[in-house]
Amino acid sequence: MSLTRRELLRLAALAGLAPAVLAACDDDDGSASPGGDAGPTPDMGADPDAGPPDDGLARPEWTGEPGPADLFQHGVASGDPLPDAVVLWSRVTPAEDGPVEVFWEVATAPDFLQRTAVGTAEASEARDYTVKIDATGLAAGTTYYYRFHAQGRVSPIGRTRTAPTGAVSGLRFAVVSCASLAHGYFHAYRHVAERADLDAVIHLGDYIYEYGSGQYGSVRPYEPAHEIITLEDYRVRYRQYRRDADLLALHQQHPIIPIWDDHETANNSWRDGAENHAPATEGAWADRKAAAIQAWYEWLPVRETADHHIFRKLSFGDLLDLIMLDTRIWGREEQLGGASAQMERFNEERTLLGQDQEAWLRDELAASTASWRVIGQQVMMGQLQVIGVPRDEGGGTAVNLDQWDGYVASRDRFFQALADEGVEDVVVLTGDIHTSWAMDLAPDPYDADLYDGATGAGSVGVEFVTPGITSPGLAALVPGLLGVLQDANPHIKWADLSQRGYMTLDVDPARIQGDWFLLTGVDEEAYTEPAFAAAWITRAGENHLVEGDAPAPARADAPALAPV
Repeated sequence: MSLTRRELLRLAALAGLAPAVLAACDDDDGSASPGGDAGPTPDMGADPDAGPPDDGLARPEWTGEPGPADLFQHGVASGDPLPDAVVLWSRVTPAEDGPVEVFWEVATAPDFLQRTAVGTAEASEARDYTVKIDATGLAAGTTYYYRFHAQGRVSPIGRTRTAPTGAVSGLRFAVVSCASLAHGYFHAYRHVAERADLDAVIHLGDYIYEYGSGQYGSVRPYEPAHEIITLEDYRVRYRQYRRDADLLALHQQHPIIPIWDDHETANNSWRDGAENHAPATEGAWADRKAAAIQAWYEWLPVRETADHHIFRKLSFGDLLDLIMLDTRIWGREEQLGGASAQMERFNEERTLLGQDQEAWLRDELAASTASWRVIGQQVMMGQLQVIGVPRDEGGGTAVNLDQWDGYVASRDRFFQALADEGVEDVVVLTGDIHTSWAMDLAPDPYDADLYDGATGAGSVGVEFVTPGITSPGLAALVPGLLGVLQDANPHIKWADLSQRGYMTLDVDPARIQGDWFLLTGVDEEAYTEPAFAAAWITRAGENHLVEGDAPAPARADAPALAPV
């Protein structure tokens, strides 16, 4: 029995074969089809027999046997959107070692009838067979669809969006962090992936965890089973993470703007070491850090810098400047410990960011003309004390010296920069702590003459802390902890210490609203949908939080998700 070209294309789509593989197959009338045909597959809403329009752009070519059916098992991803460019990513898993040519294409719709950019790249063992493209020449504020071809196979279709320019009336981001695979399933990622109304996903770190199986969580085993130390170890861990269906879906549907935290290297890392690194048995920290950084750059859709700094600014028209920091391994001095730690944390010489990053941050804040300045970073900036004590009375006892509380002078300089430069409407985004918080930011929230918890007077900005995707919270460890902390810290308006999930940031010129979507049951494979838990709002010119009563409404005009 002979098959028509239409039927062959249907089978090709099901098998993950690129249409170009069928270039020499007979058409319905028995004539040979043109070589290199990479037209749309039948499920994309076009007639396969009609062929693709001649857009003058190259098409993928492959005449040999197709590569493995799971060649694109790690999916696609995009990130770091600019008004005219976005980073596109994929990886191939060939049957044999050796360089693989990868063809990529970008279009304005998932049927790929109107392509805007194409090109080729080489995947090789040197970069763990990942490919990363900075697709340029794109239109601002536009949703695009993209895919990759290699060895006669075609990747899933990805969906991405460029940053807008000029006057912008609204933006919406998801904010995520802390995905311990050993503690459960990434249901929150799935929920984010299914939302069509997002401009991008801001990932604040702990994208992977470095532990071995059973060392921290036991719901799912790790690959490799031991703690990761070498470059190949880190690569294998990323390969495992990026086979997770929920994380694959997140990357397929949205561009991501990521920074690393500590678990991309090792727990409680700093510039020259980590709490979870033993040089005597695990080698030099510099080698481990270099391996972790290389793997991160290979597997994340971000632009690379020669010195591997990740602090950067992305602008979204006149509405928002997104300033991403590295509070983890760029300039951070070692965390304090011991009996003198609570006094030493006030040492004027201690730095969390490093002098160069501090100067860069101050310059960016001073130069910003957007309505809002949003700062994405890793560890809680707001003060967190067991007993709230004003600064001039000793400053109290900080709960966690891995946070900005352990680097008070760095926080003081940040607040001083806001005052000196007259900067308002600042929102700080934080991950790391696996819990949810909404708080005012004040230089000394414990001094009633300097900050009024009822009105927010004295606050210079606000902080939203997103929970872990799966990483465990604090409530089960210390029953009653939340009440103690809220009583001692008047600037903390709301917190949840137990549930996992994510938050969204809805932005317009008049206000920014943070919405938390939380869930329980991450240790169960069956999908659990996060539910709305809280909304907190900061209005333009007010620099403090008020409670909202509902999540920001869904957008009715959201562009279509990529086909799955």
